[in-house]
Formats: sequence, structure tokens, C-alpha cells
Amino acid sequence: MVLPDADDFPEILLDLAVPHEDINELIALRRPLTQDPAAMLLLEECVEGLVRDMGEIGGAAPWADERIAQQFTGQTDERADGQSHRRAGGETEAALGRCFPAYVFLAALPYVRAHHDALGIPPEVSRRTLADLGRNMAVYRRRYGRGGVQAPRWVALHFHGELFHLGRLQFQRARVGERTAGLLASTGLPSDPDALCLSLHIPDFHGPLSPAACDRSMALALDFFARHFPGERYTAGVCHSWLLDRQLQRYLGADSNIVRFQERFRIAGKTGEPADTEPVQFVFGNPDLPVAELSRRTTVERAVGDHLRGGGHWYIGHGWFPLPTG
Repeated sequence: MVLPDADDFPEILLDLAVPHEDINELIALRRPLTQDPAAMLLLEECVEGLVRDMGEIGGAAPWADERIAQQFTGQTDERADGQSHRRAGGETEAALGRCFPAYVFLAALPYVRAHHDALGIPPEVSRRTLADLGRNMAVYRRRYGRGGVQAPRWVALHFHGELFHLGRLQFQRARVGERTAGLLASTGLPSDPDALCLSLHIPDFHGPLSPAACDRSMALALDFFARHFPGERYTAGVCHSWLLDRQLQRYLGADSNIVRFQERFRIAGKTGEPADTEPVQFVFGNPDLPVAELSRRTTVERAVGDHLRGGGHWYIGHGWFPLPTG
């Protein structure tokens, strides 16, 4: 397990769409990271867990959130007066804690690229897929105003060969699971929880969710998975998202991109607990924003905020549609 040289970092990070304002910090933090034996041992273990069983659905080791937090929380010493103070280097430790997942993905990069090459995956698909690291870091910076990785477990899917970016949408090779199996059974589709499906995801910062763009993505996906995973058969396309909450139709026109996206799916009725922070996070960038202060600049902003201000709740919608079996 080898991290790229500091001189190679800028081009690699740019290829991964890492925000420009994060690049210098990642380069500067490389040195204290590599000089810390315990941190490097943890890095090696995380990389090994990530690339283990590369491409196998669910084959990566669980993300080591707690161990990473323990490594970089920053220790305190007790002073003679009973007060505690942070040891020197605490700010560096905190920055390493936020950015540590990025170094895991950088060290894993040769493994996932080799896996993609072995499958014959086009370089442009590989590049756009792995660039979700940069998108994720942009989300973190938008929310907190500093560098970091927002959802390492999510990015791990890309770097383990389970998810690919194809046009407007991302497609994850996944198991149907118990919940979706029940939904599929209700419409006469095969309902084995261990069957395979394609889980659709809608990335941030990628333009309108137009019907034409989604049609193109679906066409790309059907060709891509038939070509590069010919031994896998996918029962259905599925999506679990607040964008499939049918309540949105009260606020958006029938010709809106979101409503037309919903029409692609058979959507289960309202289930589960409210998920109000989901649309707030994705629309406004921070799930903790006070509802009363949510802006009303766009139709979607008004829909999300006004619904919450009126005492309503948002829910994760669960949708599915059959995929061609030929």
C-alpha cells in the first residue's frame, strides 16, 4: 500500500474532481500522516478492507468510522490546575480526521483502476465514477466550509467496483433485499431477496434530471452491464429516495423533471418514519438548517420548506420497475 508522491497529488486529485481549495491541504497533510506509524497502519488496514473481494457485492470490510475517530480526535492533557488543554498538533489531527478517508481512496486507486481495466470498462466511465470523491468533498465543503469527506461509506461503493456513473444517473449493483422483494412480489416480479437489481442514484451538481437525460442513462446502463457483467441478471431497477415521495406532486407541475422521474417507477405507499432532513440536506446543503429560515428561491425550495413550515413531513419513497430479461 503506497500513497502517491506529493508531487503527483495535484493531477490525481484533479482527475478525481477534488475541489481546488482542498488540494493544498491534502498535500500538506500527507507528511504528518506518513510520519505517524499508527495512522499509516490504520490506513493500510482500511485500504485492505476496501479492496478485499474487489467487485463483489457487499464484499468490502465495514468502514472503520470508530477507529478513525479514535485515531484523530486529538488527545488532551490534564494541567496542574485541573484544566485540560489540547496537545500541540490538535488542529492537524482534526484535519487528518476529516480528510483521512480521502487518503484511503487515493491509496486504493490503483486497485480499483486495475479492476476496471480487467473488466474492459472504458476509461471515461471509470474517471466519472471515481470523481464522485470530489463531488462528495464539495458537498462537505458546502456544508461545513472546510475540507473533508461527507459520506465515506457511500464513496466506498465506487472504489469497490459496486457502483458506476453512467450519464445523469449512477447505478449500483445490489441485492434486492427483504423490503424490495416484498414490493416486487406484489406486482408479480421475482421476489428472491438475494436476486440482483440495479439501484439508481441521483448525484448532486450534475444538471437537470430531465427525462431525456434519464432515458440516455438507462440506455447506457442496459448496454454497460450486459457488456461488462454478462453473468449477472438484474430483476429490476429500484430507487429509494425522498424524490419519490408522492407529496411532491402537490407542489410541482406535472411536467416537472421530478414528477416525470417518479412516473418511471411503481412507488410504494408512505412507509417508515419521517425523513425531513433528507430533502433539506440535498436541496439546501445542510440538514440542520432551521426550517423557518429555509430560502424560497426555486420551486423545489418552496415545496420542501413550505411543506415543513406547514407542519408536514417528508418520507423516503421506494420505487421499482422491471428490467428487460433478454
